[in-house]
Amino acid sequence: MTILTKLQDTSFLGNSALTYVTALVFFLIISITLKIFQVLILKRLKNLAVKTANDFDDILIEIFDNLRPPFYLLVSLFFSLKILNLNSITEKIITVVFMFALVFEIVKAAEKLLNYLLKKYLNKSKEEGDIDQHSVSMIRVVNILVKIVLWILGISFVLSNLGLDITSIVASLGIGGIAIALALQNVLSDIFSSFSIYVDKPFQVGDFIVIGTDKGTVEKIGLKTTRIRTLQGEELVVSNRELTSTRVQNFKKLEKRRVSFTLGITYGTANKKIEKIPEMIKNIIEEGKNNQFDRCHFSEYGSSSLDFETVYYIKSSDYNEHMDEKQRIHKEIYKLFEKEGIKFAFPTQTVFIKKDS
Repeated sequence: MTILTKLQDTSFLGNSALTYVTALVFFLIISITLKIFQVLILKRLKNLAVKTANDFDDILIEIFDNLRPPFYLLVSLFFSLKILNLNSITEKIITVVFMFALVFEIVKAAEKLLNYLLKKYLNKSKEEGDIDQHSVSMIRVVNILVKIVLWILGISFVLSNLGLDITSIVASLGIGGIAIALALQNVLSDIFSSFSIYVDKPFQVGDFIVIGTDKGTVEKIGLKTTRIRTLQGEELVVSNRELTSTRVQNFKKLEKRRVSFTLGITYGTANKKIEKIPEMIKNIIEEGKNNQFDRCHFSEYGSSSLDFETVYYIKSSDYNEHMDEKQRIHKEIYKLFEKEGIKFAFPTQTVFIKKDS
């Protein structure tokens, strides 16, 4: 009788000795193969990745490098035990343990890949100067939400392999989720509005905005509220939901301001002086380096004045600079009119009294 025959004829727990030997050999082959991959192939790939300019291959090598020997041992054990004829309970336990370990490593790898992509995005945004604290907060929230989704999917996969009805569990979670969403409706609305502000970027930290009758500089954009420093100095806290449901004026993106004013001179002013006024005002406006003259016209005969309408643009978004230039123009006009003997009109009435002789 040969050794193979003896092994074939000898049985234990429903499996022949030959089957156990085959499983052991299979276990050793898989273990040795994985060890060669870890020690030789992975190490060589790591050395090659260091020499490349792209760092994406580095993160892939790091993911495989983080797999510990117990995981390799579990992989070898799982596939080798498949050769044996095991009872359903033992087979279920081995499958569940392997699935948990596999899902754990996959989710960890996905998290590492996600962290890499978000870090690349942050670095690129910092280089372009298109990043602020609100953007960092939103990226962190997205990171957390994606990780939660990954773990939920992983756990659902394991539970499905255990034979549990995932559909009923998801339905129960859905009903619970609706109840929670209704209870936190306002909070969730503000959070989603914060995402809308992050994606659309109608304003950023440092921008001067006007919301209805309120105006000020944006200091912080949070998940639920945005904080604005008003011109009076107090802090105004506005819900993000309100900011996305109303019209917002953003003066930071203002490239130039249109200024229009009307001045009136007295009736009886000489025609030669009236002819000179548009050119005089144009010269005063164009003395400013950031000014763009548009027009100046003798617009109408007022009830007590001859009215001139002037329009010009100031190429600046700074309000103080706008007011300084506006003040300079008005002072120069007053000074020049005084020099030329042109008098500003003010509301007057002339009463003619007829005297009977």
